[in-house]
Amino acid sequence: MTDNRTPIPYARSALLASLLTGILLAAGCGKEPEPAVAPAPMPSPASDPVERGVEALDEPSYRRHVETLASDAFGGRAPGSPGEVLTVNYLVDWFRELGLEPANGESYTQDVPLASVEVVNKPDLVFRGAAGNDLVLAYGPQQVIWTRRQVESSAIEDSELIFVGYGIHAPERSWNDYEGIDVTGKTVVMLINDPGFATQDAELFNGNAMTYYGRWDYKYGEAARRGAAGAIIIHDTLPAAYGWPTVENTWTGPQFDMELPDKGESLTRVEGWIQKDQAEALFRKAGLELADMYARAKTPGFRAVPMGLTASASIETRIGHIVSRNVAAILRGSEAPDEIFIYMAHWDHLGTDPKLEGDQIYNGALDNASGTAALLEIAEAYASLPQAPRRSVLFLALTAEEQGLLGSLYYAAHPLVPLENTVGGLNMDGMNTVGATRDITVVGLGMSDLDDYLMRAAAEQERVLEGDREAEKGYYYRSDHFELAKEGVPMLYPGSGYDDREKGVAYGMEKANEYTRDHYHRVSDEYNLSWDVTGALEDMEVFFRTGLEVANSDDWPNWKDGAEFKPKRDEQRQGAD
Repeated sequence: MTDNRTPIPYARSALLASLLTGILLAAGCGKEPEPAVAPAPMPSPASDPVERGVEALDEPSYRRHVETLASDAFGGRAPGSPGEVLTVNYLVDWFRELGLEPANGESYTQDVPLASVEVVNKPDLVFRGAAGNDLVLAYGPQQVIWTRRQVESSAIEDSELIFVGYGIHAPERSWNDYEGIDVTGKTVVMLINDPGFATQDAELFNGNAMTYYGRWDYKYGEAARRGAAGAIIIHDTLPAAYGWPTVENTWTGPQFDMELPDKGESLTRVEGWIQKDQAEALFRKAGLELADMYARAKTPGFRAVPMGLTASASIETRIGHIVSRNVAAILRGSEAPDEIFIYMAHWDHLGTDPKLEGDQIYNGALDNASGTAALLEIAEAYASLPQAPRRSVLFLALTAEEQGLLGSLYYAAHPLVPLENTVGGLNMDGMNTVGATRDITVVGLGMSDLDDYLMRAAAEQERVLEGDREAEKGYYYRSDHFELAKEGVPMLYPGSGYDDREKGVAYGMEKANEYTRDHYHRVSDEYNLSWDVTGALEDMEVFFRTGLEVANSDDWPNWKDGAEFKPKRDEQRQGAD
């Protein structure tokens, strides 16, 4: 930002224009004019500069951002689509209107080269035993398989099948599901989540809270590191944290990844999910019971079980190459401009699926037009300050989160400001649309010193921080902050609270479960005028105050002892000092 002028945001000027138009129309309608009434005086700007920023958080403007980004015209905001062009232009125009500077030299955007792999042949997944009678699973309702190899075809043929429990190798926890088994060229079958969730034993992994070992991307990656040809996860709604429609909607269509120098040769040839009832039939075919395998897999000392079956599948793909874009604007710090605090939100969603009947657009209103709109509102709050904070503040709208956190992965590898100079950050992925709460959920509460800043900001509203009430879903590993956290940067991931001010916790949990069950990654995730965004506005104020305190300080928040990211941060700070 080059000066301290406060620009007139478009939302405000549009509102004024609307009022003027209404006055002019009324004047020409032929009615006897009402007696002139002096307009109420405009409120004077708050004397407290922080309150100036808070007052800039505006519900009509916020709603307009969400409604625009989640409109059918934006087509679901898929990377590489016309919706990306509209979205990126919208974000750039708003940041420029606010007077924020481009963060990438003279550009507000950062190119992110991506390759897409789309399955085009609806492949069957065939399991075969010595006795014949193949078990054939159909693509879509029974299984969804794909390849991440950036090639035109990939296949497994009569690949030996091995059940590897949770597919985890965690030396620090003395756990190795691959102990004593060579899976090179074979196909592994795995359970989702981890043994801690399965047992609810707080001493095993993290108990109910999912670890990164429970995530599908870890499991596929570990199978590839072991040389497996195929990797199949059994879908189970509770430990997966989403139903089968999410699998069908997320893992069909173009699947994006970074441009891989080896075209993905080091990855498994086939990855996928199978429905739980189909897995039960598969295990019976192998002379096993899935329930028994569940019980054995959660027991320390588990050993992999060869299933006496083979798997075959042949995948044909269409390869594409695009350059998507992160959008980044910066408010330069007044004293330490080389040090930054980051606000981030992903702008992308799943796009449009022409194969669907009826509604074909995944509008992604909550996920994540709501978070992107919050990013714009908080940027406006900072632009309204009479003086920039001590440190710089970066506003980062990321691409391809829905494709595996690719925009943030690219940013972490190509940061616009060195990560050792990045003090911390806050990620917004899904805002509160059901009413104000007494609490703020913090996914990863207790992991870093940033909690203290958030707690002080929440106390301004007489609110408290609560840990994730759905920790079994592994949300900390499922959004963009994770890629920076892995590289050592302390990152906050606060979300909507559950303790509704009027209806309590049960109501908040009910609404959260309703969204996950009925709307998450579905075409029904659409903006609705009935949304109650008072909670979102309150949360934005807390997020604004949190980052502003960090940006105005000379502190360097760190990870707490025991956090897996602390050693890397300590190393960064030693190098910076």
